[in-house]
Amino acid sequence: MLDDADDIHPLFAGAPKTTGFRKLRKRVVRQAREAIEQYGMVEKDARHAEGGPPPKWLVCLSGGKDSYTLLAVLHELKWRGLLPVDILACNLDQGQPGFPATVLPKFLEDMGVPHRIEYQDTYSVVVDKVPQGRTYCALCSRLRRGNLYRIAREEGCSAVVLGHHRDDILETFFMNLFHGGRLATMPPKLVNEEGDLFVYRPLAHVAEEDCDRFARAMNYPIIPCDLCGSQDGLQRQQVKQILDGWEANSPGRRQVMFRALMNARPSHLLDPKLFDFEGLTRESIKFDREDEQMPKLR
Repeated sequence: MLDDADDIHPLFAGAPKTTGFRKLRKRVVRQAREAIEQYGMVEKDARHAEGGPPPKWLVCLSGGKDSYTLLAVLHELKWRGLLPVDILACNLDQGQPGFPATVLPKFLEDMGVPHRIEYQDTYSVVVDKVPQGRTYCALCSRLRRGNLYRIAREEGCSAVVLGHHRDDILETFFMNLFHGGRLATMPPKLVNEEGDLFVYRPLAHVAEEDCDRFARAMNYPIIPCDLCGSQDGLQRQQVKQILDGWEANSPGRRQVMFRALMNARPSHLLDPKLFDFEGLTRESIKFDREDEQMPKLR
């Protein structure tokens, strides 16, 4: 799949020539392509359109390891003719103290990546509105998302593309389970409330460790995500520590749990909105040949 060093997108210039990195790069690109195809992130009209402009994706770049990996992988797929979309990278500078505002513009210019840099001081709003001792993350995320939707509309984009990976999705599931009382997580594809934009997460199948290894191997200028100050006791950090412990005791546990999110059985849960328990009778049961314990309604 990988070509010689001279036959490469600028985002991959200087890539390590080790076998380990080549396998890592191939795996990350393959998993992103699988997610894009599995969850229908490329609209059918775009696959078969002739003559018309392709859809445009607003790819959100925070400067963290995940968003750099996302940007590189999408350009890899586009460069290889596997992703018929235009890509516009976007960084939203939210006015966090100490944010290195010149890093991302210089990087994107050097890489020849079309981009838009937007400054909106949402940090001051969050500090003013959130009571002392409470975490900033929820309000900060809402303000950021609203601005990104606006930018996507202004740029004629059909989708906002985010760098959440497999571990983000798994952690969100357990946060909802432990604290929200519901079975839910970040979906790989959704439509915003206004109904005019898609939100995609092409790294849905990619492990956080692989994003970290990839971005660091490429020596991308990673910007830390703790510029707003360390806030102890964040629910996500607590969940992450729990998952780290499970993974340490049983390597591969994260991937097993992630596969469970792709293998839901409504008839074996308790939500009557998902399965017609009231209508279930002895006469209506038909056993699945592969699993005789799983009844299905005719």
